[in-house]
Amino acid sequence: MTWTVWAAIVIVILTVAALIKRYETRLVLLASGFLMTCLSLDPMQGLNAFAKSMTNSGLIMAICSAMGFAFVVQMTKCDVHLVKLLSAPLSKLGLLLIPAATAITYFICIAIPSAAGCAAAVGPTMIPLLRRAGVSRPGTAAAILGGTFGSMLSPGLSHNAYVAKMANLDVIQTIGVHMNYTLVCGAISMIGVTIMCILLGDYKPGSVSETELNEESEVQRVNVLKALAPLVPVLILVTGNLWLPAIKMGVAQAMLVGAIYTLAVTLADPQSFSKRFFAGMGNGYGEVLGIIIAAGVFAAGLKASGLIAVFIEVLRGSNEIARWGGSLGPFVMGVITGSGDAAAFAFNEAVTPHAPSFGMTVPTLGTMAALAGALGRTMSPISGVAIVICGLAGVSNPIELTKRLAIPMIIAVIFLSQLRINVVLDTLSIISVLCVVLFPVLIYSGMRSAVRSHTNSCDVAYHAASFEAVL
Repeated sequence: MTWTVWAAIVIVILTVAALIKRYETRLVLLASGFLMTCLSLDPMQGLNAFAKSMTNSGLIMAICSAMGFAFVVQMTKCDVHLVKLLSAPLSKLGLLLIPAATAITYFICIAIPSAAGCAAAVGPTMIPLLRRAGVSRPGTAAAILGGTFGSMLSPGLSHNAYVAKMANLDVIQTIGVHMNYTLVCGAISMIGVTIMCILLGDYKPGSVSETELNEESEVQRVNVLKALAPLVPVLILVTGNLWLPAIKMGVAQAMLVGAIYTLAVTLADPQSFSKRFFAGMGNGYGEVLGIIIAAGVFAAGLKASGLIAVFIEVLRGSNEIARWGGSLGPFVMGVITGSGDAAAFAFNEAVTPHAPSFGMTVPTLGTMAALAGALGRTMSPISGVAIVICGLAGVSNPIELTKRLAIPMIIAVIFLSQLRINVVLDTLSIISVLCVVLFPVLIYSGMRSAVRSHTNSCDVAYHAASFEAVL
């Protein structure tokens, strides 16, 4: 290896250390990338990568429109209505409320493809339900956190748009590539978190004091039309691509239709609504695309130094090594930095285009890296979403969440690295059917509870029925 390769290795180690210390991600990646290109006497690679990433029209449309929609959904509280609609039938489930909370968070994250945003929406409703059932604060937080990688199935997720652009597929096709093993990872999380909570004694019915229960804030009456607003773009994209070609459209168009629907059902102030939507678009460019741009510069530095060429040669030696590298690399980075985005974007920019040379496809390797990074971030005690949930649930030490999530996430990433396990893959049809069936059942049950609540002019929380009562 040349001296530039060794210099790049040192810079990568320093980069990881800086990310662990919570220095600004974009700054760290930009500085490291430019430094490597300068040491390689080819600074134009970094500058060209910066300019190229800034003008990626496909990513800009998908990501910025999705963030704009997310901002107006949050402003109008439609995300809260969706959470309460789904949680209404669950109040009497007892221990089963733990996997139910993980599943609800998982599916809501499809509509709200921001882990921290989803946690902020789910927490105020699900935490009191879990606590009332007798689940400890760490168990409550872990149950919610374990479902925050469901965004991998969202058309609005930046990673899906990024890999789709790279593979020359549309977003729905890209999601189809990884949907099965993403669902399996979700099932592993649901079961694993529940088992860990049992082993750690998190479920103790009647352990919550009346004082704490009385501090619970009032639950608003559910508006079904508002609750469905976050799902509108997802429903349009899925329906248009699978069943009704006449309404087939891109992510940006679907997000705009969803925003119009949200404005119509909430009767929000159009001026404030417009300002919030475009503020979200700006945030999407600055925060999400900013990381993609910085990761592109970092990848350019790795290429210029020759480190990527060495890494690819190692991966070419064995398909097994390639699978482990594509999964464990972003996973470990997600754990130690609290963010799977930087690692996944840098990996996909530098390595994924070469996937065919070591026996994999671009969409498979690209989505594997993104999912692995999300799994690592889920078990990290320093991730932003973990800190948000700890604050909502009243958990002082995020390590308590890691204790409950580490084993499930490690099992999930090991499964991810071994996608040829036929026994597991043969169960996917059963899991998929259960997910497809149970989700509408939850919506229907929640709608019934909401209607009953409205008829009786009572609070939804007071009349939240169990599955037994609904049936």
